[in-house]
Amino acid sequence: MTTTPGPFDLYYPDHEFVFFSFPHIGALSVLTLIYVALWFFKGWFSNPTVDLWTRRGIAALLVVQETSLSIWRLSNGSWDAGSSLPLHLCGMGIVLAAILMINRKFLLYELVYFWGLGGAIQALLTPNIGVHGYPHYIFFQFFVSHGTLIFASLYMTWIGGMRPTHRSIWKVMGITNIYLVIIAGFNWLTDGNYLFICHKPPTGSIIDMMGPWPWYVLALEGVAIVSFYIYYAPFAIKDLVIKLRT
Repeated sequence: MTTTPGPFDLYYPDHEFVFFSFPHIGALSVLTLIYVALWFFKGWFSNPTVDLWTRRGIAALLVVQETSLSIWRLSNGSWDAGSSLPLHLCGMGIVLAAILMINRKFLLYELVYFWGLGGAIQALLTPNIGVHGYPHYIFFQFFVSHGTLIFASLYMTWIGGMRPTHRSIWKVMGITNIYLVIIAGFNWLTDGNYLFICHKPPTGSIIDMMGPWPWYVLALEGVAIVSFYIYYAPFAIKDLVIKLRT
């Protein structure tokens, strides 16, 4: 007797994720509405009690979804040290964001802001989830995890009163490159491909336009700097406007 694969099975044929399909656009639309609502209700979230429980809730959601992913991989035998740890920038950003929600340390904010926006936005636009399209568990876990990471970045900016500085860009770039060297060694030990520095991801992404290995790794450095400046730009413009008015 043949059983039909379910949304929690490792193999889920005929459900290949399609970029900008209806489920993809739907997920992006829901997240956008959530971010817009956060902006409009930022005064309500600023209430100390609401803020405390919201930050705790965000931290809990980040931990629970990441734990659930590990449990899913262990249950179907797909867990592997070379691919299943939260060591990509988004994965590490999720871990740091959960801690940030509790201790509100500025260095964590800087990393979460640039890694979260820089990595998660790109990931949401070009998800690397293969055959686990809607309505598979991985589809929902992917959008919840990356969407919550962006939410945490925006929350600590709009409600937490934090903001990056120009120095933050180069501080985060320095930490990113130190982290890259560490991950390169870990990839060698585990035959992994964290940060995609050993080869390109199997699904399409912006990396496909950056040439062959190892040149695309160098190109990513430039992309990171440009994206960091883009995400810093609103604050630079605000500072400039204030300066011109005084």
